[in-house]
Amino acid sequence: SSDLDDTYDIYKQQGGGETDLDPIEARRVLRKIDWHILPLLMGSYMLQYLDKSSINFASVYGLQKGTNLVGQDYSWLSSIFYFGYLVAQYPAGYLMQRLPAAKVIGVSTLAWGVLILTTPACNNFAGIAANRFMLGLFEAVVNPGFVLVMSMWYQKAEQPLRLVIYYSMNGWAGIVGGLLGYAIGHITSGLPQWMYVFLIFGAISFAWGVVFLIFMPDLPSTARFLKGHEAAVAVDRVAANRQGVKNHHFKKYQMWQTLKDPKTWILFVMSISAQIPNAAQSSFMSIILKTFGFSTLETQYMQIPGNVIQIVSLLASGYIASRWPNMRCIVMILGNLVCVVAGGVLVGLSPGADGTENRWGRIVALWLCSCQSVGFAMSLTMVSSNVAGYTKKQLTGAFIFVGYCVGNIVGPQTFIDAEAPLYKSAVLVGYSLKTVSVIVLYAYMWSENEKRDREAAANPQSVEQQDQEAIEKGMRDVTEIDNKGFRYAL
Repeated sequence: SSDLDDTYDIYKQQGGGETDLDPIEARRVLRKIDWHILPLLMGSYMLQYLDKSSINFASVYGLQKGTNLVGQDYSWLSSIFYFGYLVAQYPAGYLMQRLPAAKVIGVSTLAWGVLILTTPACNNFAGIAANRFMLGLFEAVVNPGFVLVMSMWYQKAEQPLRLVIYYSMNGWAGIVGGLLGYAIGHITSGLPQWMYVFLIFGAISFAWGVVFLIFMPDLPSTARFLKGHEAAVAVDRVAANRQGVKNHHFKKYQMWQTLKDPKTWILFVMSISAQIPNAAQSSFMSIILKTFGFSTLETQYMQIPGNVIQIVSLLASGYIASRWPNMRCIVMILGNLVCVVAGGVLVGLSPGADGTENRWGRIVALWLCSCQSVGFAMSLTMVSSNVAGYTKKQLTGAFIFVGYCVGNIVGPQTFIDAEAPLYKSAVLVGYSLKTVSVIVLYAYMWSENEKRDREAAANPQSVEQQDQEAIEKGMRDVTEIDNKGFRYAL
């Protein structure tokens, strides 16, 4: 049946959820999953961030001159990447549903490694723009793909910490990229310095793609590192989420349900409002720091404190959300409020005539804007933990990343020298709108949970019977809206 999960047979072999898992065995399987899956996700996530941000590091070493960019050409390079990312969202999601997800991600990694390696061959705007568009096409599978991977391998309570662990690699990528950029700045012979950025990053990505293809399993039931009974335990652990593991049949009714679901549109607005200010900063950080009076080399390591703040805030939020139930929206709100305050500081502090007045206050505010990653990472757990029905899940993830693309396309265009105040206002308005959206999402999911609790209390079935029925529906690819035994993780 197209309704049955791809791992349904092994789930039934385990007892179909009717037999309690041995907690010691379950913990042992979880440790194996952590040690095998997380490093692969972390490495890929770091490299995809480094590669898409490579123009930021190369911009201070003559990228614009070497590729004959003029006017707003550089701003468009940042946006064009996300046009490719946008175009690929729904095809990528469909491919990851129909085909083995790990293979799709691995092949894409090889492809974007080749594209980065060939960037130095571009000598005009048309060439590098086409290169960036293709890079966006192939990197588009990583974010939504990893959200699906989280739901396939981890229980709800385990997901926030694991997701922020791999998502924090954005911050580590900034540190590694800054140090590599600083080192490249000392290369004084051979090719132009900006070319080395792409050659080094591209070679590493291609090699990693080979590693990912070899070692990343497609499903818990086919993982070579899980021996014997352990694969069944891994499936049974995830079945408790009431979402199933994977179903490779595309279902039109779930597509229409996605469009009607308020969560879809709230998450979409959250994604756009966060990425407009974030995109402008990430693409222009090196250039912004130069306007503060820092040298070219200093701009590379002056970005590191912001990356450290990002890593610490992500790991702290992930630990809190995994350690205590229903804290995801709370940590999202707190992270967003830090960004709202930082945005207010950027608007309020005058740069002065030469751009160096109140320099350190504005730099610290820029660093604190890195806390926006808390909100975005937690919003991804809303898909991995709070959406059931595999078609609905991948489409909801695609909606988030369409919003992500729209924000990243618009964001760099707001950073124009003559319109710098607009850019600063966009930071404050974007983060404020996102904070309001999180509050609305929390209120909606809380009210739905309360309604379902009242209905469950009036149900003549026992709690155990209702739980078992909800798990079975999850393994039959029933959505969270139709499965009344489902509860949202707040």
